[in-house]
Amino acid sequence: MAYTLQIGNSLPTFLLKATDGKYYSPESFSDTEILVVFFTCNHCPYVLGSDEVTRETAEKFAAQGVQFIGINSNSPNTYEEDSFENMVSRMNEKRFPWIYLHDQTQEIALVYGALKTPHFYVFNRERKLVYTGRAVDQPRDASKITVYDLDRTLSELLSGRQVSVPVTNPIGCNIKWEGKDKKWMPPEACDLV
Repeated sequence: MAYTLQIGNSLPTFLLKATDGKYYSPESFSDTEILVVFFTCNHCPYVLGSDEVTRETAEKFAAQGVQFIGINSNSPNTYEEDSFENMVSRMNEKRFPWIYLHDQTQEIALVYGALKTPHFYVFNRERKLVYTGRAVDQPRDASKITVYDLDRTLSELLSGRQVSVPVTNPIGCNIKWEGKDKKWMPPEACDLV
């Protein structure tokens, strides 16, 4: 069995607390055309380097029914910056145009098979996975970006076309697992990155 979600898989369910204090599930977004679920955090240089590009993409497609959902699954015992309190502070400061959820038990990261921060999953209207991987080719340094995979995917989907490149390798930091070394990954995931 594959570690990470495969193209055509259904959107896994969740019920997670957001930085606005509310709980959200996929059903909370039933009126949206496309759901972009991405695993992110507060400290990773690949996230910090590309958050504004992700913001631009989210804002560009919002009016066309695309909803972005960020999930932080990192252990705050590895990086205190990734605590729920710091998630709230970061959202208050940055005002990102997505819902920011806390996967405190890390169960959702395991269900999705999240490999990195950031790692993007795009689900169509039927909530089937149509794209997984990176948003851009140089997430650590936005000035060096030449390929916008997520933007292209959303443009193709919304124009009724097939996604031309449905799978790319996410580029970023490992998920920080509770009680494990910073660089630890589930053994099933090691040959995927």
